[in-house]
Amino acid sequence: MSGHSKWSTIKRKKGAADAKRGAIFTRMAKEVALAAREGGGDPETNFKLRLAVDKAKSVNMPKENIERAIRRGTGEDKDGIVMEEVFYEGYAPHGVALMIECVPETRNRGVADIRHILNRFGGSMGESGSVAWQFNRAAYFGFDLEGRSEDKVFELAVEGGADDVTFDDGWVEIIGPVDAFKTISDQLRAAKIEAEEAELRMMPKQEMDLEVEDTLKVMRVIDALDELDDVMNVYSNLSISEAALASLEGD
Repeated sequence: MSGHSKWSTIKRKKGAADAKRGAIFTRMAKEVALAAREGGGDPETNFKLRLAVDKAKSVNMPKENIERAIRRGTGEDKDGIVMEEVFYEGYAPHGVALMIECVPETRNRGVADIRHILNRFGGSMGESGSVAWQFNRAAYFGFDLEGRSEDKVFELAVEGGADDVTFDDGWVEIIGPVDAFKTISDQLRAAKIEAEEAELRMMPKQEMDLEVEDTLKVMRVIDALDELDDVMNVYSNLSISEAALASLEGD
């Protein structure tokens, strides 16, 4: 499992998700509404919506909340708010590159909150294009192997169009081009594999290694950004070492 995926798992085990259930529902509602706005309100024909709905269900978001978010996205619920997906670029301490994915209620508020946190932790906002070149957008899937054959998982992933498949201590990661997202997902579903993580991610072209204490400082910045209501995802080129993860688990 990559350092980033292990970090996500540690946070889930510590109960951060349960403590922020309301914030998670808000984030999921935005993701569902945005997908419905882009491709319509039917999960059977809108693949991105289907994934967003599955994700919302995985955190036990009530059915009526999901349906309300779909109506909001399609325009059936007129709340006067126009949502749009925005990427902000910036730097954490030690020059670690950040791509911050947001769906702000108002663009001014979103960028002000992000700038405040970056400045507080010794980072900075970046100009448009200053960071984006260090990342590629890719399809990403992660799940437990659970006794399945590595060869068979590798084969179905490649048949779906994957570029890379890794196995690490029972955890599987599949990475492929954006246009292979649906075909890989369909291959997994046909094999009755439910991916714990399935999304389009900004993947760093090259990761940056730091000492453990410096790594933890950057991770705290990312956590603070991730807690903002308008922030959907924070991507970085930070390499998270086993030593850094061990220190987190010991907290």
